[in-house]
Amino acid sequence: MQTLGPKKNFLAIDEEHSSLESSAIAIVSAPYEHTVSYGGGAKHGPKGILNASAYVEFYDDETDRELCFDKGIATLKPLSFGKSVNKAALTIIEEHVDALLEMDKFVVTLGGEHTISTAPIAAHYRKYPKMSILHFDAHSDLRQEYQGSIWSHASFMARVAEFFPTKCITQVGIRAQCKEESEFIRSKKINTFYASAIRRGLHGANWQKTVVDTLAKDVYITFDVDVFDPAIMPSTGTPEPDGLYYSETIDVIRQVIASGRRIVGLDVVELAPVKDVSHPDLTTARLIYKILNLAFSPSTLRTAKKKP
Repeated sequence: MQTLGPKKNFLAIDEEHSSLESSAIAIVSAPYEHTVSYGGGAKHGPKGILNASAYVEFYDDETDRELCFDKGIATLKPLSFGKSVNKAALTIIEEHVDALLEMDKFVVTLGGEHTISTAPIAAHYRKYPKMSILHFDAHSDLRQEYQGSIWSHASFMARVAEFFPTKCITQVGIRAQCKEESEFIRSKKINTFYASAIRRGLHGANWQKTVVDTLAKDVYITFDVDVFDPAIMPSTGTPEPDGLYYSETIDVIRQVIASGRRIVGLDVVELAPVKDVSHPDLTTARLIYKILNLAFSPSTLRTAKKKP
């Protein structure tokens, strides 16, 4: 597995802190896009994130550290799919993530369309068989098929539900789905926190804690950037109004750590960079680094966050 050089890797960090051998964190770019249903461009997401990350500060005030130097972050060269699509493309991703998990790396997978998430989830589930999935999204992605494909980005969670216990799936920010998806959620007892219910206060003022209370000790995060409101995230294929904002979303991650749970893996998908609109790319890059900082936060921070 080859890594990108300092000028092209995540955060543009030097070689000393970005080699695969010495890094605790590995970033896999999966620029896969095959089932566009509205706006396109997700295949450019990984490159957009990496380019923008060069402008993210190394230091995090909340954890009082420069994680990239403490733990190391290796950025692998983007995966090449050639003519491989659907299951064949997912197999390529899954094999790479499997190999990195065998090396005990914390794996961050960058998409690409949300279809790609099935692969890292499957790989992590083998290593962490009691894990929960924390799914941030505007859409529940539970259609059995969409536009003639069972491998659509609108069906990725339906594929996950075929091998993963649905009671261990928690979805946050959902605000666009078909009736059949809603019925599937109820019948399969998927923990779903609709954006409208959050806004109406149906989960209380501290809804983030209610979300986290549904999770197991090990948590895998799959993050579709369209969970954010289009005001801060216009660069995505299927934006939906009434989305979440950055700080309230990060509060969910903070609550995961404060509760004593651990984040075991992460994927971030569906960024579709728009020329001359740079802030969504930077927001996504900073989101990833912030989640990593919290995932690797010291016990002192976790203890402090538990206090009333």
